[in-house]
Amino acid sequence: DSVASRGLGDVYKRQHQRGSLLPPLPPFRTIPNRWSPQMNNGMNESQRAELAQGLSVVLADTYTLYLKTHNFHWNVTGPMFQTLHLLFEGQYNEQWMAVDLIAERIRALGHPAPGSYAQFAALTSIPEADGVPNAREMLAQLAEGQDAVCRSARTLVRTCEEAGDMVSADLLTQRLQVHEKNAWMLRSLLAE
Repeated sequence: DSVASRGLGDVYKRQHQRGSLLPPLPPFRTIPNRWSPQMNNGMNESQRAELAQGLSVVLADTYTLYLKTHNFHWNVTGPMFQTLHLLFEGQYNEQWMAVDLIAERIRALGHPAPGSYAQFAALTSIPEADGVPNAREMLAQLAEGQDAVCRSARTLVRTCEEAGDMVSADLLTQRLQVHEKNAWMLRSLLAE
């Protein structure tokens, strides 16, 4: 019975079956560490593996959103160029810092963090941009990307609370605050 087939994995599977943007989770493998003592932090291995899997999804969503935001920073055009260029720069810099925090939390739970494009593509719920959209479409796509990270994080917060993992819950709460504010700002620029 794999971690992805129960708990958080079940939530993602049900949402994927209902047609949400969340992809099904691949099985999560633990790489045994023969060079360090057994971890005994108050959570069992099954809980840590489930949390690491969920954080891997948040990491993949955050990294994918970072790439999309950076891409749009480079390629935005139009009458709001300067405003959007600077807004996107601030957001992708913040996301870049967050990627490290999320990956290090996965490592602190005793699991490897995903770090390749292939791994991120398999885990993320955020689609790549098709070509270079206009500025309004960039704003809409980035707002949806912010929402996608919120959905992934919010789903995992419940699992953190059940496992007594206040550290991951705190990290996710901070991420939710940032992404909800970013989504609001992006949507405000779309208002007519």
